[in-house]
Amino acid sequence: MKKIIMVLLLVFSGTLLMAQSKEALEKIESARIALITERLELTPEQAEKFWPLYREYSEKRKELRQEFMDARQSVDRKDMTEEESKMLLNKGLELKERQLNIDRTYAERLTRVISTQQLLQLRKAEDDFRRMLLERLERRRDQRERINNRQERRDNDY
Repeated sequence: MKKIIMVLLLVFSGTLLMAQSKEALEKIESARIALITERLELTPEQAEKFWPLYREYSEKRKELRQEFMDARQSVDRKDMTEEESKMLLNKGLELKERQLNIDRTYAERLTRVISTQQLLQLRKAEDDFRRMLLERLERRRDQRERINNRQERRDNDY
């Protein structure tokens, strides 16, 4: 299974910088599902119940992140007044509180499907996957920089 995950990561590593494309996002999501399924050692019965619940949970987290990003973009952070700063701070705290409530609710719901050990593994798998993605993006960016630098040197030599 680890080989499958590595293959999936390699397949989409070339498209990470273009992650806006639907196809690239689908590849990333497939790799994430494979990693989580492997790490949690989900049985087919667990997987059938787990994935719809997990997707619902992920969507709620995504909505909260978007809400905070919208709040941040609604004010000019360079020229923020004290009142706007307080509003943004309070909004962030409110969203963190709502995130905690969502985490509690879904932890309870998820432990009806998977064990608490699997739930802890889920948190680690999410963190590991995020870290792997960031590392691949970094490597990809470094590769592009090296290629651009070589090309610039060649252009300057002419």
